[in-house]
Amino acid sequence: MNAYRAPLGDMQFLMSEVFRADEVFAAMPGTAEVTPDLISAILEEAAKIAENLLSPINRNGDHEGCQWTDGVVTTPAGFKEAYEEYVAGGWAGLTGEIDFGGQGMPKLLSSQIEEMFFGANSSFALYTILTTGATLTLSEHASAELKQRYLPKMYEGRWTGTMCLTEPHAGTDLGMIRTKAVPQADGSYRITGTKIFITAGEHDLTENIIHLVLAKLPDAPAGPKGISLFVVPRNAVDNEGDLTGELNGVSCGAVEHKMGIKGSATCVMNFDSAQGWLVGELNHGLSNMFTMMNYERLSMGLQSNGLADSSYQTAADYARERIQGRSPTGPQQPESAADPILVHPDVRRMLLTMRANIMAGRALSMYAAMQLDISRFHPDPEQRQQADRLVALLIPVAKAYCSDRGFEMCVMGQQVLGGHGYVAEWGLEQNVRDARIAQIYEGANGIQALDLMGRKTVRAGGELLAVLLTEMDKFVADAQDIPGMDRYLPHLLNNQQMIRSVTRSVIDRASDNPEEIGAASYAYMELLGLTLYNFMWLRILAAVLPKLQAGSGDTPHLSGLVKTAEFFFARLLPRTRALIDEIEAGAQTLMAMSAEEF
Repeated sequence: MNAYRAPLGDMQFLMSEVFRADEVFAAMPGTAEVTPDLISAILEEAAKIAENLLSPINRNGDHEGCQWTDGVVTTPAGFKEAYEEYVAGGWAGLTGEIDFGGQGMPKLLSSQIEEMFFGANSSFALYTILTTGATLTLSEHASAELKQRYLPKMYEGRWTGTMCLTEPHAGTDLGMIRTKAVPQADGSYRITGTKIFITAGEHDLTENIIHLVLAKLPDAPAGPKGISLFVVPRNAVDNEGDLTGELNGVSCGAVEHKMGIKGSATCVMNFDSAQGWLVGELNHGLSNMFTMMNYERLSMGLQSNGLADSSYQTAADYARERIQGRSPTGPQQPESAADPILVHPDVRRMLLTMRANIMAGRALSMYAAMQLDISRFHPDPEQRQQADRLVALLIPVAKAYCSDRGFEMCVMGQQVLGGHGYVAEWGLEQNVRDARIAQIYEGANGIQALDLMGRKTVRAGGELLAVLLTEMDKFVADAQDIPGMDRYLPHLLNNQQMIRSVTRSVIDRASDNPEEIGAASYAYMELLGLTLYNFMWLRILAAVLPKLQAGSGDTPHLSGLVKTAEFFFARLLPRTRALIDEIEAGAQTLMAMSAEEF
């Protein structure tokens, strides 16, 4: 099994040359001290953690899994020691609020660290990102008292966090939840109910686990409008933020036996009159939790991309070394019994498809993360609003399209290795299993597509899409003077014209038949995903071409990016036409069959 290698070269190029992170950070007081040298230093240290600490325990974590005995969950060998080293390095509070002990680093930076950690060891990474999301939600919505009680120890890594949404009968439709919150005289609430699929709900890594729980008061309005959010510690905490030594009515009833991410504890959590405190306002729990969900959904795209890159590394190395058959143009290594399989066009098709999708997916995740930073840190309210609108459109795509492509790329890497990809020793079958969950959790990809098509496009009258298209127009105006870009810009202009036209068509059809929204949603999400990958590759070329022309930078790396981009435009982007045809086919062929005919 090949060891994971952090893709620092690509990440640093995207950060510094494509997105010019130093200029973005310098324009915002909250990130002005995040200099290029600091960015490089943090990424390099994160790469060491990924390569030397997390990657070596990845396979064992999959083999051993998490063990549950009488409510106690034990993580795989090496996880606890790795977590202690992770905490000692200060990583737990990297993006946290400075006033409570965090380091205040931006998402654009932390997103790349997440990708590395996911690529090296997805199960371990999940323990860390849930805490990051929980602390963000507390930071944005909790009272000053609650923040002081919980955030410092969570930023220290002494306590971890979760989010508890799903119940046995209520997944996507959270308005159906039954978990109850009963008000108490001291201002707290007693929380009773069962939550399932809770990542890191119970484990042995820390002394306490802080749960963010969705629940309803007895007299709450029906449906989603009656949901409130509560912070519920596993172990009781006093007003000063210290453990009291008592349990708090929170227990783990079981851990799930899963296809992948076996080193991550996926728990059934029982709340038996557990004491909790309201986060934000009553009946605003779902909107408050979505502060966390936007970040978590972006993380699912990062997980898939990290695993896809891990698979690409193994597949590319294998293709250079495995000898089998001869090149169609004649022997390339006549001294050997055969040529490396890299000489075969179909092997190159797979590797180039992987590289084209991974690089564009990484760039899209960074672009979305940059918008999250602008919406959080920028001093100009108009800029923050613009970024918020872009985030609303980008997150469903960054979650669904990136996780779909990431899983497919893991399967494709497996295919490059043939039979060796199917056996455990090379690690690719684990990557396939670990990547599969990203299409399902944090809102299944079909729901992401429906949200994009319905709420974010049809109901918004196409206004959010117009914001993105305007950003593309600005890019084209700036890039058209770069020598060589005139060959590539028409790809985006054609794409924009297609998506404008099909968006109007769906909006018009949906006014007469609401089923048109769901019928178009998945193909539309994929169309917008391909359009965004197109946009990302053009942004990459706009940074690469001037360097090549000036003879500066790493020429093989830069020329490889150009050739990968040309492969994308020639062989992957043409699928937009088929997606347009699928969308225009309408709802009839989907809805014509009766239930009995299925």
